[in-house]
Amino acid sequence: MTYQDILTTELEEKKRGGARLVDVRERAEYVAGHIPSAVNLPLSTLVGREDDIGPNTVLICAGGSRSSQAATYLAGLGKPGLLNLAGGTAGWMREGREVTRGEQP
Repeated sequence: MTYQDILTTELEEKKRGGARLVDVRERAEYVAGHIPSAVNLPLSTLVGREDDIGPNTVLICAGGSRSSQAATYLAGLGKPGLLNLAGGTAGWMREGREVTRGEQP
């Protein structure tokens, strides 16, 4: 299994198609600002929680590195339909897009 990198410009289309957004940054990073509707599942807690990730999931981090690590790990377990947001939350914010602060997706 493999995963696919997507651009920030593709994210809204993926969301309309039912994609689930999972932010793999640590909790403090997530609370400081995340892409709206993204839920937090830190990379440091992913082992043992693999069943929380289903197909058609977009993995997100600050710049695309940790989410790529998560996608590689999950794809290696045979998880299908994984997407990695290239550029991550930082790229999203550089484009002037909205972020949500706090605990809520």
